[in-house]
Amino acid sequence: MPSTSVATAEVPWPRSEPAALSPTPEETALRDSLRAVLGKHSGMAQVRAAALSDLGYSPKLWQLLVDEMSVAGLAIPEERGGLGYSTTELAIVLEECGRALVCEPVFSSAVLGAQALLQADPADNNPLPDVLTGRSLATVSALDPSTDDLRAQRSPRGWSVDGTVTHLAGGGTADVIVASASSLDGRRLFALRPDVDAVRTERQVLDPTRRQADVTVRRCPAIVLTEPDATEAVTSRMHDLATLALACENTGIVERLLELTVEYTRNRHQFGRPIGSFQAVKHRLADLLVLLERARSASRYAAAVYAEDPDSARLAVAVAGAVCTDAAVHAATEAVQLHGGVGFTWEHPAHSYFRRALGNEAAQGDARIHRARIATLIGL
Repeated sequence: MPSTSVATAEVPWPRSEPAALSPTPEETALRDSLRAVLGKHSGMAQVRAAALSDLGYSPKLWQLLVDEMSVAGLAIPEERGGLGYSTTELAIVLEECGRALVCEPVFSSAVLGAQALLQADPADNNPLPDVLTGRSLATVSALDPSTDDLRAQRSPRGWSVDGTVTHLAGGGTADVIVASASSLDGRRLFALRPDVDAVRTERQVLDPTRRQADVTVRRCPAIVLTEPDATEAVTSRMHDLATLALACENTGIVERLLELTVEYTRNRHQFGRPIGSFQAVKHRLADLLVLLERARSASRYAAAVYAEDPDSARLAVAVAGAVCTDAAVHAATEAVQLHGGVGFTWEHPAHSYFRRALGNEAAQGDARIHRARIATLIGL
């Protein structure tokens, strides 16, 4: 969800009380359970096979994540059919999904799609219940006129939308698309249900584990999510959530890349010694560890602040976006180089993590964009 606009707001900084960051036993259990599931069903060979399949993900693993790990309903209020947790728990899920490089629609459907559909009236044929059970997949556009060339019309039978929305993560398989559209009295957010007549065009992307598509609809039935006066605020909140989600993913990527690189430098020998014993290599590994700890601190703090009040989390989210984007791209580059010639091959996992890191950077902007937002938020 790239966005070139920067929302300014009064930022409560410094905070009077620190956000709770120490993991609870319940959070630790969630992480351990999810890591065990992904370790069994999301190895690199399985990830690549799923990415190359017709759907671009494994339906078996997706349903397992929805049914047994409740990833779609984790941060949904209980009165709306969820478990009533928050972005603190979602951050754990996203870290582990980044670590395992899952291509299942956790980011697009379970996180962004489910949270966006909370804006809909439960009585208005809301697709949220089907999204929470995994029967339907949702995705959210960039919510920007540059990607959402859509026009909405209202008739006695309800709203309908015409036009094209581009760069949709999971757009080729999504049953529900949340996008912005112009109407006679301003832009609104809508939930669209593309029918069989919708034209879906897959885009060529750098990261094959996260497909994108353009979708063209004509007279597509739509559910209104926001009125014009609320669209900007909800859009800003969704942009923050997308930035936070990818920051958490990037933290998991850095963790896994450091593990792979440490293991390789322990086992690869030159001149009768492990290459990890050479001082130059030690320094580079130490730098990666520092990047990991910075990314963890930034993303987990932002998730905790967002859980308390999304509108007061903008600065923390922007910091997490900058820190975690830098960390993931740098860690991927170092992993490729420290693995030597094998790290440059398509067959090595570092190659796939590198592509995901660059894909995430393109999706939400590089560190310079996030730092520019930080400067705006603090009044520089």
